[in-house]
Amino acid sequence: MSTYVVTVPGTFLDAPSDAAREALVRALRPADPQGTGFGEAEHLDILTVYPGTPAFSLKLEVEADTAPAAGERAVGLATGALGTAGIPAESAPLGEPVITGLATD
Repeated sequence: MSTYVVTVPGTFLDAPSDAAREALVRALRPADPQGTGFGEAEHLDILTVYPGTPAFSLKLEVEADTAPAAGERAVGLATGALGTAGIPAESAPLGEPVITGLATD
């Protein structure tokens, strides 16, 4: 089992409220990459919204046996957190996950 930091890109087709963004970050807090050595070193944030665009990215720490499994797990966490925050999946489509860090046991 390995620990991965996975970046999941997305687009807010309907801009979420500040409260919804806060709820999204709160829902993802258990997967915060700050708990990893590379997360601390790189000052990774769970949610990054790119100024002047509807684009965003989520950086999540997940444990998995393979990179594809880590990507699937991260997308599942992101989808669940968006729902918990009241952001419908159709208003925030997600892109392909990218492995941005790896720590093996």
